Amino acid sequence: MNVAFLTRFAALLCLLGAPLLLQAADWPTWRGPNGDGSAPGASPPEGWSAKENVRWRVKLPGPGNSSPVVTGRKVFVTQATEGGKRRALLAFDRRTGAKLWERGVDFPDKEPTHKTNPFCSASPATNGKVVVVTHGSAGVFAYDPDGKELWRRQDLGPQRHLWGNASSPVPYGDVFIQLWGPGPRVFLTALDAGTGKTVWKRDLPEAQGKDEKHWFGSWATPVLRNNRGRDELLLGLPKKLVAFSPKTGEPIWWCEGLGDLVYNNAAHAGDYVVATSGYGGPALGVKAGENAAGDLTPRRLWFTKKRNLQRIGTGVTVKGLYYLLTEPGILQCIDPATGEVLKQERVGKGGNWGSVAHLDGRLYVTNLGGSTLVLSAERDFKLLRTNPAGELTRASPAFSGGDVFLRTYESLLCFGK
Repeated sequence: MNVAFLTRFAALLCLLGAPLLLQAADWPTWRGPNGDGSAPGASPPEGWSAKENVRWRVKLPGPGNSSPVVTGRKVFVTQATEGGKRRALLAFDRRTGAKLWERGVDFPDKEPTHKTNPFCSASPATNGKVVVVTHGSAGVFAYDPDGKELWRRQDLGPQRHLWGNASSPVPYGDVFIQLWGPGPRVFLTALDAGTGKTVWKRDLPEAQGKDEKHWFGSWATPVLRNNRGRDELLLGLPKKLVAFSPKTGEPIWWCEGLGDLVYNNAAHAGDYVVATSGYGGPALGVKAGENAAGDLTPRRLWFTKKRNLQRIGTGVTVKGLYYLLTEPGILQCIDPATGEVLKQERVGKGGNWGSVAHLDGRLYVTNLGGSTLVLSAERDFKLLRTNPAGELTRASPAFSGGDVFLRTYESLLCFGK
């Protein structure tokens, strides 16, 4: 028998049986592998719809705003049922959509939220070995990918705001970092990935509201940035943007100029950092390069005084420009160095809560109607395609390999070639 043929055949069998991680990168947090909305190596289909390129669709037991995350052969999404009295993490097979397991907790107490922000709105996060989920006042829970509970923290206290909560955990080294709030009690904490024990905790009294009805707080998820060898954790809080040390929780630098309400994440492009407020509040830009420390407000590059369009979803930076789709559905291209809106244009139909992702020179963002808009990532951006799922969604898609995973108020869908 031909030895060369056998060798090639054996190699082919090895490739076919290779783990999925060799074929598709994980999407471990709601903002992707880098926490900034970028997905290196992802290759989604050019188009999809409710009937086109649908690999599978599974019905979910209720609405939710959290986004799916992907690790290995599994897709994870949070889900509340029974009016928030049951809060759970659901695991699905990424190839077939089959439900693999569900792990949840009962929460008989009352917790305020808004009708547009169902309970369990924080997305899961994983480091590949541990999946962590924050269920609001019910606590923080950790599982292995097969559903074994590793630890739980139900002693962190309540999260009480009339609009609910949303901040998701962030994996960093051997810990998961969580913003606890908004409301009358706000802090930032790092929990050991293996045990759940508190590694550090930073109280944030300036970010606390007077009570749960006070229109004051942050729903943002912290963003990791490597600033020329120094790790920083960027977080927009009421009134100011702060860079914390992810190793200790100590503030490194800060810049004032935000409003009372912060809904989305900060973004960075080289030395430049951009942060925006919600509810029409101001935005700011600051240059915070190597050795930035202390109060940078006097050196703030720009600050918007006029009322801005409502900003809920998080933007993405590509080649030094910042792209953000506002709640009314108007996409803005902003220069982080000056704050100038270089171009803004309505794209798609209807409103938007989705966050923008960047894949291979294109922008992807899913609006309230469930249509994922594909645009060119350039200063004079153009709408290239509209991919309608036809279901209400306030989540953002996950991109892994050639697959797109989208959570709507009705379903979890996988689109692929």
